[in-house]
Amino acid sequence: MPLDYRRFNGPEDSIPYKRFTKNFSKTYSELYSDLLDEKGCRKDGRALEEARSMCMFFARTDMVSQAKGSAYVELKKTKAVCSVFDPREIPHQNEFSQLGQLFCEVKFAPFSCPRQRRGHAPDPDEKALSVALRQALEPAVCRHLFPNYQIDVFVYILEHDGACLAAAINAAGLALANAAVPMYDIITACSIAVIGDKMFVDPIEAEEHLAMMSPDTEGSNHGILTMSMLSELKQVSDFTLIGSLDTQCLTKAMEILEKECENIVPNIQKVIVVNVVQCIEQRKRLEEESKEREQALNAKMEEWKKLLNSG
Repeated sequence: MPLDYRRFNGPEDSIPYKRFTKNFSKTYSELYSDLLDEKGCRKDGRALEEARSMCMFFARTDMVSQAKGSAYVELKKTKAVCSVFDPREIPHQNEFSQLGQLFCEVKFAPFSCPRQRRGHAPDPDEKALSVALRQALEPAVCRHLFPNYQIDVFVYILEHDGACLAAAINAAGLALANAAVPMYDIITACSIAVIGDKMFVDPIEAEEHLAMMSPDTEGSNHGILTMSMLSELKQVSDFTLIGSLDTQCLTKAMEILEKECENIVPNIQKVIVVNVVQCIEQRKRLEEESKEREQALNAKMEEWKKLLNSG
């Protein structure tokens, strides 16, 4: 990937200025108290059990003209673009593969993360997200229909404000549907951050950052859960947990995530229906234009025939 020479990235051993601010030196309890206001609502005004997919969800297809299928998903400040390309032969494959493969790659924009600037080379977080995305999409795609071929799926995170893996899975599922890739069901995903006795559904970046920190009291629950589902089939395609949770908290979190994944399905279906309607209208418009051109050519042919016969 070419370097961005128009920006001053600074030396590799430089120290961000945010380290010298008051927010950087806050303790765990101070950061925890900043997450909720006096009414018990989060920074963006949502309740603990309210997801951004209900009021702040936006998605559309056909974002990348060079790709077979593409999609854009926006959960307020979390924005992801996905591109899906035509199947191609698996490179450097010696043996025949009965099942097709998915090549997934997740990349953060250099300016996407609020805490640090991302480099051009893939880092461990991007590699882990790429593996998690591939594991989530494989059960949803009918891979037996394109043996010895692979489909390339590229996700670009434009802005990261929490739940980037869930946004990447939702964008990838919508892009695969836009590319007419055979799938068993629509795949949706949602995340939840657990901090002590509170569960933050569809967390923002500050809530995820605090959930990944070690709590002051030992034995308390903390971590981030991301679950992707095939809602119509009632199957979980992938489940990712980072942190430490007990059995009771884990079971409760999975029940909440299952409901949230089902709530996202109507939004994805609406985008797919709008895309199909637009394609049908575009096809009708092209057919009408082709008929008009054909009539104009036939009229010209008749004029030339008359001129030739009269001459």
